[in-house]
Amino acid sequence: MANVAPQKLLLFVIYVVANGIMIITVHAATGKTDAPIFIFGDSTADVGTNNFLKTCTAKADHLYNGVDFPFSKSTGRFSNGKNAADLIASLLGGYKVSPPPFLSLLAHKRTFKRNLLRGANFASGGSGIFSATGQNKVICMEEQIQQFATVRRNITELLGSPKVVDDLLEKSIYLISIGSNDLVEYALTHSPSDSKQFIANLTQAYATHLTVRKNNILNLYNLGARKFAIIGIPPIGCCPAARVFNDTGGCVEVLNDGARLFYKSMQSLFREFSLLFKGFKYSLGNTYAMTMNVIDNPRGNGFKEVIAACCGNGTTDCVVGVNLCANRGDFLFWDKFHPT
Repeated sequence: MANVAPQKLLLFVIYVVANGIMIITVHAATGKTDAPIFIFGDSTADVGTNNFLKTCTAKADHLYNGVDFPFSKSTGRFSNGKNAADLIASLLGGYKVSPPPFLSLLAHKRTFKRNLLRGANFASGGSGIFSATGQNKVICMEEQIQQFATVRRNITELLGSPKVVDDLLEKSIYLISIGSNDLVEYALTHSPSDSKQFIANLTQAYATHLTVRKNNILNLYNLGARKFAIIGIPPIGCCPAARVFNDTGGCVEVLNDGARLFYKSMQSLFREFSLLFKGFKYSLGNTYAMTMNVIDNPRGNGFKEVIAACCGNGTTDCVVGVNLCANRGDFLFWDKFHPT
């Protein structure tokens, strides 16, 4: 993890493995916060965005997803219960779960502007850093930022003062968990020898979304974001869906190599940003190292099964009728892609 902001305002990412459940949390160094939380990303942070997309096939609004959520409700989270976005928000203070999906807030016109003061979740399962990832059936990072621009505009109309809005958004926390789908789609269609150039291109695209103005594309920094909590790409080559492509059942190292390279590239990028952009504060969480620690030492981290999926297997989706484990706390993987 890299921490570069002044101590009192620093965000840090803590990886906790407790009671057999992997928790990824972000906390403010000064304690809990009442500032809004805005969440961007893919299925690791999606809390129901894709439910509103008619042509999208990447949905989790059905059992067995949500089997351990209150009332066993399938909310659209790719999980048996809460996901990383929920757990992070709950530890930041004032939140029991993640802020609702932006599209769900938008559906309630009367309370839309007021509810934005508590934050919003833009994450869309299947999306990526590149707009083409997900084949345009999901909400890519660029479009998620366009939705955040709508949030800023509506909060300004509500509060009436651009200065007050600037202060509010500067205090807010911007959680981003994205990039795995870009790596997977690239690996399926390209030679590993081209990976360094791909990582460079992916890093540049990420930079464009955060701070670097290019072709008048909106970016989060220009829209008021200052405090970033970045979740790195985990060892996606070790998920059940990847292992089926390895004859030995082991991890697919070309995917893991990509995750490691991207993390190193992001380290350099964010160090540079912290020097170039006034007020820019960040934490970059090394999800890769944390997850590999669990895979390499499952018993020591409270797990019994770190290879197979709890729901379904490496080739089937998590739907009613597939195998469902009873002891979900023993499993690292909920389905063929996502953690419990």
